[in-house]
Amino acid sequence: MNQDLTVGRPENVLWKFCLPLFGSIIFQQLYNIADSLVAGKFIGENALAAVGNSYEITLIFIAFAFGCNIGCSVIVSQLFGAKDYRGMKTAVYTAMISSAVLCILLMIFGIFGCDALLRLINTPEEILGDSKLYLDIYVWGLPFMFFYNIATGIFSALGDSRTPFLFLAVSSTSNIAVDILFVTAFQMGVSGVAWATFLCQGISCILAVAVVLRRLKSVKTSGHIPLFSWTLFRKIVVIAVPSILQQSFISIGNIILQSVINTFGASVIAGYSAAVKLNNLVITSFTTLGNGISNYTAQNIGAGKLPRIKEGFRAGIKLVWVLSLPLFLAYFFAGRWLLYLFMDAPTGTAISTGIRFLRILSPFYFVVSAKLVADGILRGAGIMNKFMVSTFTDLILRVALAEILSRTILGSTGIWCAWPIGWSIGTALSIYFYRKGPWKNTVSKETKAPEISPLHQN
Repeated sequence: MNQDLTVGRPENVLWKFCLPLFGSIIFQQLYNIADSLVAGKFIGENALAAVGNSYEITLIFIAFAFGCNIGCSVIVSQLFGAKDYRGMKTAVYTAMISSAVLCILLMIFGIFGCDALLRLINTPEEILGDSKLYLDIYVWGLPFMFFYNIATGIFSALGDSRTPFLFLAVSSTSNIAVDILFVTAFQMGVSGVAWATFLCQGISCILAVAVVLRRLKSVKTSGHIPLFSWTLFRKIVVIAVPSILQQSFISIGNIILQSVINTFGASVIAGYSAAVKLNNLVITSFTTLGNGISNYTAQNIGAGKLPRIKEGFRAGIKLVWVLSLPLFLAYFFAGRWLLYLFMDAPTGTAISTGIRFLRILSPFYFVVSAKLVADGILRGAGIMNKFMVSTFTDLILRVALAEILSRTILGSTGIWCAWPIGWSIGTALSIYFYRKGPWKNTVSKETKAPEISPLHQN
């Protein structure tokens, strides 16, 4: 059901809208967690390392899908908030067509370039074959991932966070069952893990796109609806490209980090692969909540209700901190038992690496979650230059410090220490930029909001 995020108490509106998003991303992350879990428990430590190693490269493709999701979602949100339903439909069709072209180009790159990327990041020879096999299958499933992301972006733009939650709940739990079936009953090894994800994500994509098209058809508009608009394409690009660059640079940074980690051997890779899945579950969840706040911001900007942005920021901080507390406690004090989910017979090095990683990073979830709330508002308002400054500062610091600190007596622990430093400085910048936004002088819901362009740039 479509929901207008421009009316109602902001805290109630955001919590009602964002909590299903949080549940959705938990289930979406089960795709990757299930792959690692089944690989580690039913195949072996090298298979876990191979899937984890490949995951860093898949993040490049995910970055582009995420950017298309955000670009489409923000523009559709603004048009929905402004009640421009005709333009909203054209924006959806424009996003789908342009995303299809981009997806084809990425598939060509993936088919011919993944092997070189795996060698570039110092992939150990004992896991190279399985890593390449996993990626080959993954690349053929890119259209499903792209169009599923577009569909979820549209649902969010229309204020509907419940429908994607239901899709993901069913498809993710099915993925676990199919993973186990292919690996244990059919003895397909790492390829079984990849094919299970391919099939389950494909089914959820087809269903999600079908529901989106039906939902759009139910929105009454008059006259011919253009299938493509260069004007809307440019507006989508203004939001999408910085988001793609953000995620791409994060992916490239992760690949550089992976190349540093790979020099410490398969056991450290396996421990990191298990722990980083748990960490990514948290960060991706908070990023998705930030995307929800972007939709909230964009709808209210479209409706000219800037005072609600500040109220939304406070509600968003409260939400992510409430969620951060149990995640921190679980990872810091029960990390060992969570890591055992991924490993059948872990070496001492693998398990100690994972525990150390979680204990260093988890206390800083309160910090990075605040950054992602502020980033969500900046992105929803189209203030992309400052959003990029804060993101790149965080990433560059993490990559540079990981390289430097890993060469000291800290060894691999130095890599994990780089995360909190980058997060803390990036958070300070994001909150500073948020506080300087065009809503800073609005004091109440009754105050007339100053005008702002839907794609305001500072």
